[in-house]
Amino acid sequence: MDVYGDIRKGEKGAWISIAAYLVLSSLKLAAGWLFHSEALTADGFNNATDIVASVAVLVGLRISRRPPDANHPYGHLRAETIAALIASFIMATVGLQVGQAAVLKLWRGEFGVPDLNAGWIALAAAAAMLAVYGYNARLAKSIRSQALMAAAKDNLSDAFVSVGAAAGIFGAALGVAWLDAVAAIVVALLILKTAWEIFWSATRDLTDGFDAKQLRTLRGIVERTEGVRGIKDIRARIHGSTVLVDVIVTVDPTLSVVDSHRISDTVEQRLRRKHDILNVHVHVEPEESLL
Repeated sequence: MDVYGDIRKGEKGAWISIAAYLVLSSLKLAAGWLFHSEALTADGFNNATDIVASVAVLVGLRISRRPPDANHPYGHLRAETIAALIASFIMATVGLQVGQAAVLKLWRGEFGVPDLNAGWIALAAAAAMLAVYGYNARLAKSIRSQALMAAAKDNLSDAFVSVGAAAGIFGAALGVAWLDAVAAIVVALLILKTAWEIFWSATRDLTDGFDAKQLRTLRGIVERTEGVRGIKDIRARIHGSTVLVDVIVTVDPTLSVVDSHRISDTVEQRLRRKHDILNVHVHVEPEESLL
């Protein structure tokens, strides 16, 4: 598995997101001001801060490409997870600011009547972001990149946000003036939901959390390896876009060191081949019942 080559591919997705957000944020902010749309302006500010989040992802991917050194024997791959965490903070901040502004306008009854052109611009932006999401999601899955998948989820959230903004704009333009502000609140809630999902995933991985079902799957592979009599312990953790596994297996105590080492190699090869695991540490012990 060429981890560092995959990270370089991931950077391409981050650059595409940055380019899309630069164009769309400029267009939405200008159109929101020109066509008097609170929802489209909120969507534009959302995309403007998404630029910062995408840059954070890009920087994280760049740092994670650095090879192992004396202070980082496992490499710098967790920089990718930290980038996803930073992206979630930025998104949450924007969501709160957009929501607060919209609630205040709704409370004060400050309703403008947006131009229908603002709605069409929002729909066009949604279509563009769906295309970017599709590209980044496929790339993130193929290279198993947590940071790029966070960026892809942000892309999808932005597409939904633009659809919601368009609905509010059309409703307000057709006579229900408060719908534009309500759409801005929905935009804020969608941003906060995506931020929470990314935050939860990143913090779980940074605190060495690991899916119990996946761990049982890894245990089953080890148990079915020829020569393994039992498993004393098995642990796994996420390291950037990769997985690290530590396992203690018991074998026939009469085996030679060479044969025991061969079993250890087989366990490593099976785990790496079936689950793209970066590093497997296997400790072999004699089965106590046969001593």
